[in-house]
Amino acid sequence: TNERDFPVPSEPRPVRVAVYGNRVPRWRGESFHQLTCLMEGEIMAIVTVGIDLAKNVFAVHGVDAAGKPVLLKPSVPRAKLAELIASLPPCLIGMEACSGAHHWARLFATFGHTVRLMAPKFVAPYRLSGKRGKDDAADASAICEAVTRANMRFVPIKTLDQQGQLMVHRARQGFVEQRTATINRIRGLLSEFGVVLPLKAAVVRQQALQHLEDLPGWANTVVGDLLSEVSHFDERIAQYDHHIATLAKADPAARQLMQLPGVGPTTATALVSTIGHGHDFSNGRQLSAWLGLVPGQYSSGGKQRLGHITKAGDSYLRSLLVLGARAVLVAAKNKTDPISRWATSLAERRGYWRAIVAI
Repeated sequence: TNERDFPVPSEPRPVRVAVYGNRVPRWRGESFHQLTCLMEGEIMAIVTVGIDLAKNVFAVHGVDAAGKPVLLKPSVPRAKLAELIASLPPCLIGMEACSGAHHWARLFATFGHTVRLMAPKFVAPYRLSGKRGKDDAADASAICEAVTRANMRFVPIKTLDQQGQLMVHRARQGFVEQRTATINRIRGLLSEFGVVLPLKAAVVRQQALQHLEDLPGWANTVVGDLLSEVSHFDERIAQYDHHIATLAKADPAARQLMQLPGVGPTTATALVSTIGHGHDFSNGRQLSAWLGLVPGQYSSGGKQRLGHITKAGDSYLRSLLVLGARAVLVAAKNKTDPISRWATSLAERRGYWRAIVAI
């Protein structure tokens, strides 16, 4: 080997740990202490921590006030994560808003830390390695960088009550989707026997029951069982509607929202459980943009181009608001108050769906 061009160390090559946990040879005189983590006496320098959440193994990335990595833990078991975070001095912790994020945020806040949650799509631009080099350590580093940005938009941390209320909505919506799927299954099976039914659910139930006795053998059994399942889903949905009405009656914020036209118990409790009191939004237009009810903008060269609504954010909340707006527009035809007159004239000038979104 030409030692001038390819210097060979005279002693066995020690090994150091690089930023993302790869073991590489040490050719110069950096110490392990300088490249990985500060010693116990200096761990107070950590000011920002990024955590890549997962089910079983987590990645933790901490930096000091100068932005230098001082805590690199690419593989932390779930059982040891809380212990690790509790041992740190109070600092800023960033995480992506994903499954289990609100639980960890509440837990870390009890340790004295300031916790911020971010949408994953806002973190992706800060991943230096790009899509091809994505790994847990790179994600934790990107989260640590993104949480310090002044213009970053954060997700409100939900309380236990808010998450419990959202579970009621998620379960009810699941029952509704299963009922719809079962009704469509009945329509598809009956069409094989020449019985074509309309889309309306009530008509499908009625006519499927009328044709039940005309079906042969096993077809009669299957369609009868599916109709029983639809009735079971009806009972479950009615039960959860009662749960939601009880929640709305007990919540002052939900009762206040229900004073607005087109907002019932379901929409009111869904809004409160999702955004709380709405203090994270400066005005109503910010909330509308967060829900995807504003037009997408494709402006350039001083010329403004507005497209369709973005449909970003929570589709469940957006659908509830759209259904409420449709009810308001239908009732506006028989009313003479200013809002009803405005809604009616807007629908005549700009069309039905633009008026719905505006409402």
